[in-house]
Amino acid sequence: MDGTTYLADYTPYPFNIDKVSLRFRLAPHATRVQAHIAMTPLSPGAALRLDGEQLRLISAAIDGVALTPSDYLITPSGMTVHPAALPEAPFTLETEVEIAPEGNTALEGLYMSNGMYCTQCEAEGFRKITYYPDRPDVMAPFRVRIEGDLPVLLSNGNPVASGPGWAEWDDPWPKPTYLFALVAGDLVAHSGSFTTASGREVALNIYVRPGDEDHCAFALGALQRSMKWDEEAYGREYDLDIFNIVAVDDFNMGAMENKGLNIFNSKLVLASPETATDTDYERIEAVIAHEYFHNWTGNRITCRDWFQLCLKEGLTVFRDQSFTADMRLGPVKRIEDVIALRARQFREDQGPLAHPPRPDHYREINNFYTATVYEKGAEVVGMLRTLVGDEGYRKALDLYFERHDGQACTIEDWIKVFEDSSGRDLGQFKRWYTDAGTPRLRVTDDYADDTYTLTFEQQTPPTPGQPHKTPRHMPIAVGLLSPNGNEVVPTTVLEMTEARQSFTFTGLSTRPVPSILRNFSAPAVLERATSAAEQAFLLAHDTDPFNRWEAARSLARQTLMDMTKGAPPAAEYLDAIGRLLADDTADPAFRALILRLPGEDEIAQALHASGTTPDPEAIHTARGALMTTLAQRHEVALSATYESMAVPGAYTPDAAPAGCRSLRLAALALLSQIDGARRAEALFASADNMTESLGALSNLITAGKAEGALAQFRSRWKDVRLVMDKWFLVQASLCPPQTAAERVTTLATDPAFEWKNPNRFRSLLGGFSANHAGFHRADGAGYRFYADWLIRLDPLNPQTAARMSTAFETWPRYDKTRQALVRTELERIAATDGLSRDLSEMTARLLG
Repeated sequence: MDGTTYLADYTPYPFNIDKVSLRFRLAPHATRVQAHIAMTPLSPGAALRLDGEQLRLISAAIDGVALTPSDYLITPSGMTVHPAALPEAPFTLETEVEIAPEGNTALEGLYMSNGMYCTQCEAEGFRKITYYPDRPDVMAPFRVRIEGDLPVLLSNGNPVASGPGWAEWDDPWPKPTYLFALVAGDLVAHSGSFTTASGREVALNIYVRPGDEDHCAFALGALQRSMKWDEEAYGREYDLDIFNIVAVDDFNMGAMENKGLNIFNSKLVLASPETATDTDYERIEAVIAHEYFHNWTGNRITCRDWFQLCLKEGLTVFRDQSFTADMRLGPVKRIEDVIALRARQFREDQGPLAHPPRPDHYREINNFYTATVYEKGAEVVGMLRTLVGDEGYRKALDLYFERHDGQACTIEDWIKVFEDSSGRDLGQFKRWYTDAGTPRLRVTDDYADDTYTLTFEQQTPPTPGQPHKTPRHMPIAVGLLSPNGNEVVPTTVLEMTEARQSFTFTGLSTRPVPSILRNFSAPAVLERATSAAEQAFLLAHDTDPFNRWEAARSLARQTLMDMTKGAPPAAEYLDAIGRLLADDTADPAFRALILRLPGEDEIAQALHASGTTPDPEAIHTARGALMTTLAQRHEVALSATYESMAVPGAYTPDAAPAGCRSLRLAALALLSQIDGARRAEALFASADNMTESLGALSNLITAGKAEGALAQFRSRWKDVRLVMDKWFLVQASLCPPQTAAERVTTLATDPAFEWKNPNRFRSLLGGFSANHAGFHRADGAGYRFYADWLIRLDPLNPQTAARMSTAFETWPRYDKTRQALVRTELERIAATDGLSRDLSEMTARLLG
């Protein structure tokens, strides 16, 4: 593929960057950037290649002597200074360029968001700011001077000087350019502090637009909790005098870990009980932690090249998941993480976009910020910890920080740390990083003469570019239960290294019931012939919370799959839900997860995996019918649960009341199927928090009784941008599939649909793609609507357009008519004049 970058072609940069000084003179249409780059040649005779895009060069000099046009070459992708113009000794390159932040709609590099200057440099945005080797293995300390007429002028590191209309910042820690940050705007700070384990006082600030400062307290508390946790769990102390966060309205990502100056999408900072849901609060806490944890796993130790992206992201996701598990209910967090993994990453693995956590080539690196890199990358770290144990994991991480602080590293460096600290050979385990696809784990068992044998077979289906897979080193956590429900073998980790492998357990007087893949110890699909009765038994007796939930999920999934083919709901599942509702000893958040049915896309994925072509309309109908049956069967218990889970007193986002609200809304979703949405109407009228207000509104939409409530919701929140995102999202995702395409078409004409804002665009388009039967409507209207908007957005924001195109990744699983309709739209996108490299690559991969 033209423009493809290959891992095998990596070569070190032939110059060392000793120090960088930048001066910004801000102006919306003509910002001037002066750069002084002190460097040392490492390879005599090498040309000086600098990345640069959309820059107007004003001047260039070396050691104060101006370069002539014959000394260098300017192309659309950068600047090359010829070897003859370069000294053999250390020198300073001085350049001045002009850029136009106001016109930067791609939101990469330096751009403007409602009058605020802001940067986003990961992965390759710095090249839109000035000429520089824009690659992660080139690290240097930066000093930055900002000149402008805005009251707040921020950059990385510590503030060292300021005056009217200017400020200077110094970051003493060498960093790659993707971690560079600058913000300038009319902002106010919600401030606090943190005292480190060694007694240093760190100033903390969350900068927001005036009027938003009262919505920052939870984010500040989350930051303080993150700093304390990282000291206790990993021994990592913060290393600057100040830590700043800025909330930005227009942002392609969730947040960015720039050294000392994290830039966040405002939806992941701002929260109040009236405007944010329990899920929003938990997400804010997790992302604040994630970006802070990057200070060590990403910043102090970064990645050598972008092929190693999962080195920093997978490890840091694992760290933020562990943090949230400690802050909230660990088993529930684990289940939620696996639900997300299966919904996003398993789906990715099973389609044309499948790739390993560390790919060996890419055309556009922005297209590899994926669930495989992040969520599967975290699962691989979790398996490493399972294999070496908690103490072995901490020992390995201590060695990692000691050995590689200040370096740009690779997956090989990471694996070597575990090998050296544990004495184990992890060469086979490394395949988790280099092989794409989700392994399928087939299990059979046998019992004879007090001996129980489990036999496993692992096989990974072909993926693009990798038709054949060899066995992986897989930790399989197993426990055994006796027929009376007692645990006779506690959790034991079996290490599978072969394509087929058996494990025996002796001294068992009766045939046990196995609990396999406890806590989801490996990201694999478990295939074992089990009866509904056995699944109900595990739901009732398993001591592993994940597998208890898994049993319920399997029952529900199989019930729905059977119902799409005309079968009635399984009695075992209906009875099991009744027992769950009567179990007041189980945590409400855990019961809520079991009570919620698998989503329609999950059922489609399961049907496809079983060899059945999924019918979106049949899945939607079956899911609605099962919800109605559950409500009719357990109306009394559901009503009692709904009433008993009402949380008295003032709202707090803490785990316990959030769990009660979660269970209450899960019960309401079922009851709304049979009560004419009466309870939902009452809750919408009385709710004093966004969690219950939006939950009630969702049920009213599903019941077809939401028009008045939607108008009321809009009237109240029309000036609160993050809540209006919810207004678009909830309609697009939940409106009746038969009219969904028409509904979103109308919503796209609403004056409040500010489609150039990534959050608003994702709310409508992302919500619609989640409306499974609506998006996949048989006439293709959903596909046409979606493709139209990708084509429209691409010239302005190719990164967001490319990421949103993944809605089409499941198209090969559907019938030939739908496949033809999707192919038509993908080919139409691919044929669009001037299509960006981002979206061009994605459509090519989607088309195979």
